[in-house]
Formats: sequence, structure tokens, C-alpha cells
Amino acid sequence: MKTLVCITPGNFKYEGKLMPQPEQGMAIIKIKRIGICGTDLHAFQGNQPFFTYPRILGHELAGELISTDDAPDFQISESVTVIPYYHCGKCIACRGGNTNCCAVMKVLGVHQDGGMVEYLSVPAHLLVHGDGLSFDQLALVEPLAIGAHGVRRADVKPSEFVLVVGAGPIGLGVMEFARIAGAKVIALDIHAGRLAFCKEKLQVEYLINSSIENVFEKLQEITSGDMPTVIIDATGSLKAIENSFQYLAHGGRFVLVGLQKEAISFSHPEFHKREATLMSSRNATRADFEHVIRSMKNNLLNPLNYITHRVNFDQLGDKFESFLNPANEVIKAMVLLH
Repeated sequence: MKTLVCITPGNFKYEGKLMPQPEQGMAIIKIKRIGICGTDLHAFQGNQPFFTYPRILGHELAGELISTDDAPDFQISESVTVIPYYHCGKCIACRGGNTNCCAVMKVLGVHQDGGMVEYLSVPAHLLVHGDGLSFDQLALVEPLAIGAHGVRRADVKPSEFVLVVGAGPIGLGVMEFARIAGAKVIALDIHAGRLAFCKEKLQVEYLINSSIENVFEKLQEITSGDMPTVIIDATGSLKAIENSFQYLAHGGRFVLVGLQKEAISFSHPEFHKREATLMSSRNATRADFEHVIRSMKNNLLNPLNYITHRVNFDQLGDKFESFLNPANEVIKAMVLLH
């Protein structure tokens, strides 16, 4: 079968590999769609934390189930997606139900080879029913689950102001699920095109372009001086994260979905006097996946809005670098197989 391997940063190579064979506790999926995410782009650039090469990328997946062991609720030929977070089931996080932050987590396409293949073997217990959704929709469940988990971590309440920093694919998912939770969403980004997308496709009412507007003053205006009670960062930018501390309401919660390599610095007195809460949000749980699927089926969001580019698998190696060019205005690139 054909695979696409990131040999070193900036270099892809197609290679032939043996088809996966049935194993105890494993399922084999015929891959139909692969969503390209920020992790894939960062890995290609060589700035993804916890990463080694060579590596087969890809973890936003949809496909057809062709073989399985120990998955009695699943039928051969049904459409599925997969939870790409391989957890141990034994550590303190897993024992507490927090499988998304397992102490020895291995993420598909990051810590071990992922889904840029024609056929993929995965643990059967990580299968997720397609439930009638299309392959395009199913490949978008995982990135949307990241946003849904961040909103759940923030415990977003109806009618509170939620500032989402970063209007990339993960940030868009955060906005969607904050809206579904009943929040008043504020989108903050430096790209006018991304903000226009938020308004036109997601109906986000409040937009701030930090490259041309005074963010603090704009937030005061929008919130009548209260400032946002929830801030969720989806940029992974050190500057954006550190700037956001000053925007937080007293008693507010600041959730870091984005990941960057450096130490974060902020004023302890300012943070302390707010009795603020700082937390991270990593990956997602099966409950988040199921929440996303229910939301799609109930037409609470249209994930197909996000797909701006499509590419066949055999062209991906040549086209991949173009997804990094801001001029191409990529929201979500979708890879088609079979």
C-alpha cells in the first residue's frame, strides 16, 4: 500500500508498505479522508513539540471499517472515525477518566505513525461510529472535539462573554461550541479574512482585529467594562497568550488550547487580584467526540464550511507546502483517498 512519510522537516516521500494484518484487539480502516491540521503543518516545518522523524502524519481521519477484533458493536463496511489518542488505561489520569491527558500518551501521527496511508490498523476500542455522517464530516470530528473539550474545560455558561484568541480551525471549533453553550462569542485575530469567515460562516457577532484595533478598549466596549469571563487561546503564540492575561475579567477563567514551546510569563499580582483560573486543555475524550457528532446531526453547526481546499492523496506530497502560504487562505485542507 502507498504511504506518505515526512522524512525530515520540509521533506515528504511516498513509500510502499505492507498491508496491516488482523491482530487481537485491533481494527483495520480503509482510509477515505484525512484532514490536515496545525500539528501536521508544524511537523512539516520542524517546530512541533514532542516530535521525531521520519513520521507518517495524519490523525483527522475517516474511513471504512474492513476488519476488527473485540469491537462487537461495529459492523464491517460501516463508516467510522477514530480517537487518535492512544492511552494506557492504567495511569492516574486514565483511572480518573481523563484519558485525553494520559501520562504516557501516544498520539497517532505525532508520537507514532499516523493516517497518511491507504489502510490503517488502530486499537478497536478507539473506533467511533459514523452514525450516518459523511466521510468529510467524520474527518472533522476530531478537530472540533478539541474545541468542544476546551469549552467544557472552561465550563462556559449561557450569556457570558467568551473571547476566543485565534481564528484558525481549532479556534473556529471553540467558537462553535461556545456558541452552542449559549455564550456571547468574541473572535480575536490578526487576519481580516479569518475574521470575515467568522462573521459570514459562523455568525460570530463580535470581531476584533488586533493588528489595527486596540484590543483592551474594544473588549471594554463590547462587555460594558466587565471584560470576558472566559478567554480561550487557540493560537499557541507566546505573545498572544501573554497579552491575553490583561483581558481577563475578575473571577475569570483562561484556557490554553494552543501549545507553544516557551515558558509563559505574567503578572502574579494582576492574576491574583482577579482570583483567576489558568488551565490547559489537551486533546479530547470520547464524550467530546460524541457531543460533536450529536451537534452535527442536529444541525447545530456545519463542519463543511471549514473545507476550503481538497487534494488527492497522490498529489499531497507536492501540494502540502502550499497550505502554509497565508495567501492561499486555507482553513481546512481535506485529502481524498480511494
